Amino acid sequence: MSRIGKKPITIPDGVEVKLDQRILTVKGPKGQLSREIPATIAIEIAEKEVNVTASGEDKFSRSLWGTMRMHVSNMVEGVSKGFIKQLQIEGIGYRASVEGENLVLQVGYTHPVKISAEKDIKFTVEKNIVTVSGINKEIVTKIAALTKRVRPPEPYKGKGIRYVGEKIRRKVGKKTAAGK
Repeated sequence: MSRIGKKPITIPDGVEVKLDQRILTVKGPKGQLSREIPATIAIEIAEKEVNVTASGEDKFSRSLWGTMRMHVSNMVEGVSKGFIKQLQIEGIGYRASVEGENLVLQVGYTHPVKISAEKDIKFTVEKNIVTVSGINKEIVTKIAALTKRVRPPEPYKGKGIRYVGEKIRRKVGKKTAAGK
């Protein structure tokens, strides 16, 4: 039995959840999200609660049970509050800016690196902090990971792009020969 799948999802005020055929639609103050639900998963919508159950007893449906419950929970949270990932840029001459809807990074390459915003994604830059925000958790974390991959933090000086609060294990550099 899935411990996560058993938990009901409470629907906050201002959020509407509908199941039409196998398409689950969640509308809220921040926007609307849709997802196709597999046939082995059953969703019951009450007044202020959504319950997800595995309709089949096979291993595949039980493995999807907790996953689909978290997807539905993330959809409800996304349309009501939204999701934010913050990245910190560290290094001399490293900077970021927003041009239109795209993020432009200058992180030591000969050319600026442009990261285009997908649907419902917004970039903001304050000093050396880049904020990626949106209603779909999967897309927000994907864009943040792609941004970090442009220049991952290196272990000697710590330069690069990292998540805010992420600790980088530092290495000791070369030591000079003492008194030959």
